[in-house]
Amino acid sequence: MSLNALILAADSALRTLWAEPRASRPTPRAATAELVMSDAERREAAALMRVNHVGEVCAQALYTGQALACQDPALRAKLAEASREETDHLAWTLQRLHDLNDRPSLLNPLWYAGAFAIGYAAGKLGGDRVSLGFVVETERQVEAHLQSHMDRLPAADSASRAIVAQMKADEMAHAQMAQKAGAVELPGPVKTLMQTAAKVMTTVAHRV
Repeated sequence: MSLNALILAADSALRTLWAEPRASRPTPRAATAELVMSDAERREAAALMRVNHVGEVCAQALYTGQALACQDPALRAKLAEASREETDHLAWTLQRLHDLNDRPSLLNPLWYAGAFAIGYAAGKLGGDRVSLGFVVETERQVEAHLQSHMDRLPAADSASRAIVAQMKADEMAHAQMAQKAGAVELPGPVKTLMQTAAKVMTTVAHRV
């Protein structure tokens, strides 16, 4: 592990947690105009987008940890490209939180640290194919999670829906990339553990 790689990993953490993210793509826009939401609908939409923002914080951490442990330069480049798309998601969800007059999770440093540790351990202990397996399973779970948010977001909140729909499409593409790159199927108990950890994170982030 080179000093330069460690500096880049630290820079990624600082940018994710404390800098204003900049998207490379325009924020997705709804085909229909956003309707007026009640206070209860706005709070629910904000809570769901806070959870989505936490998911993008974790995605940055996961890809950074995996890239740090990766031995294949070509694969590292693919992980970096996926991370850049996740930066778009990070920027979109943060801006949407601002639009809804709400804030990100107060526990983002904790979420980042946990996801980084998982990503690095997957790549270091299991190798690139296991690391890719984590990408596939993570993105599959995120896709299902985003679909549930499409069902739960207020009907009037077309702006959040447009963002979530594009995020869902991108996550599917990331899973396909990892699958084609040689990902191995993770054992059932590992998938269950990932689902449990995600459930804890989404439940807490919905409120804090």
